[in-house]
Amino acid sequence: MSEAINVYEVVRKLIGPIYPVGETHTDDKRFENLKEMTALIEDLVQDLFGLDAERASHQFSVKRAADYASDFVKNLVPDKEATDD
Repeated sequence: MSEAINVYEVVRKLIGPIYPVGETHTDDKRFENLKEMTALIEDLVQDLFGLDAERASHQFSVKRAADYASDFVKNLVPDKEATDD
Protein backbone atom coordinates (compact mmCIF):
# COMPACT_ATOMS: atom_id res chain seq x y z
CA MET A 1 0.00 0.00 0.00
CA SER A 2 2.91 2.38 0.54
CA GLU A 3 3.54 2.42 -3.21
CA ALA A 4 -0.03 3.64 -3.80
CA ILE A 5 0.47 6.36 -1.20
CA ASN A 6 3.58 7.51 -3.03
CA VAL A 7 1.70 7.66 -6.34
CA TYR A 8 -1.10 9.58 -4.61
CA GLU A 9 1.36 12.12 -3.19
CA VAL A 10 3.08 12.53 -6.57
CA VAL A 11 -0.27 13.18 -8.29
CA ARG A 12 -1.28 15.69 -5.61
CA LYS A 13 2.02 17.54 -6.04
CA LEU A 14 1.77 17.51 -9.84
CA ILE A 15 -1.82 18.76 -9.94
CA GLY A 16 -1.66 21.07 -6.95
CA PRO A 17 -4.22 22.05 -4.33
CA ILE A 18 -7.92 21.79 -5.18
CA TYR A 19 -9.62 23.23 -2.08
CA PRO A 20 -10.85 26.84 -2.46
CA VAL A 21 -9.76 29.40 0.14
CA GLY A 22 -12.04 32.33 -0.72
CA GLU A 23 -9.50 34.38 -2.72
CA THR A 24 -10.47 34.74 -6.37
CA HIS A 25 -6.99 34.51 -7.89
CA THR A 26 -6.03 31.48 -5.79
CA ASP A 27 -9.42 29.80 -6.23
CA ASP A 28 -9.32 30.23 -10.01
CA LYS A 29 -6.04 28.24 -10.12
CA ARG A 30 -7.41 25.67 -7.68
CA PHE A 31 -10.54 25.27 -9.81
CA GLU A 32 -8.31 24.49 -12.80
CA ASN A 33 -6.49 21.96 -10.62
CA LEU A 34 -9.85 20.45 -9.65
CA LYS A 35 -10.83 20.08 -13.31
CA GLU A 36 -7.48 18.38 -14.01
CA MET A 37 -7.95 15.99 -11.08
CA THR A 38 -11.50 15.05 -12.09
CA ALA A 39 -10.33 14.42 -15.66
CA LEU A 40 -7.64 12.07 -14.31
CA ILE A 41 -10.18 10.28 -12.12
CA GLU A 42 -12.53 9.90 -15.07
CA ASP A 43 -9.73 8.28 -17.12
CA LEU A 44 -8.86 5.91 -14.27
CA VAL A 45 -12.49 4.89 -13.74
CA GLN A 46 -12.88 4.29 -17.47
CA ASP A 47 -9.93 1.90 -17.24
CA LEU A 48 -11.79 0.03 -14.48
CA PHE A 49 -14.99 -0.08 -16.55
CA GLY A 50 -12.94 -1.57 -19.38
CA LEU A 51 -12.32 -4.62 -17.21
CA ASP A 52 -16.06 -5.26 -16.86
CA ALA A 53 -16.19 -7.09 -20.18
CA GLU A 54 -13.81 -9.67 -18.70
CA ARG A 55 -16.15 -10.72 -15.86
CA ALA A 56 -17.39 -13.71 -17.90
CA SER A 57 -13.85 -15.01 -18.41
CA HIS A 58 -13.14 -18.60 -17.47
CA GLN A 59 -9.61 -17.67 -16.46
CA PHE A 60 -9.46 -17.13 -12.71
CA SER A 61 -6.97 -14.25 -12.71
CA VAL A 62 -8.87 -12.32 -15.41
CA LYS A 63 -12.23 -12.80 -13.69
CA ARG A 64 -10.74 -11.91 -10.30
CA ALA A 65 -9.42 -8.58 -11.64
CA ALA A 66 -12.71 -7.78 -13.38
CA ASP A 67 -14.76 -8.63 -10.28
CA TYR A 68 -12.48 -6.56 -8.05
CA ALA A 69 -12.72 -3.54 -10.37
CA SER A 70 -16.49 -3.92 -10.66
CA ASP A 71 -16.95 -4.11 -6.89
CA PHE A 72 -14.74 -1.07 -6.41
CA VAL A 73 -16.71 1.01 -8.90
CA LYS A 74 -20.05 -0.09 -7.40
CA ASN A 75 -18.91 1.00 -3.95
CA LEU A 76 -17.29 4.23 -5.11
CA VAL A 77 -20.47 6.27 -4.86
CA PRO A 78 -23.01 5.53 -2.12
CA ASP A 79 -26.47 4.41 -3.17
CA LYS A 80 -28.53 7.62 -3.34
CA GLU A 81 -31.71 5.87 -2.18
CA ALA A 82 -29.93 4.50 0.88
CA THR A 83 -28.66 7.97 1.86
CA ASP A 84 -31.87 9.96 1.25
CA ASP A 85 -33.92 10.74 4.36
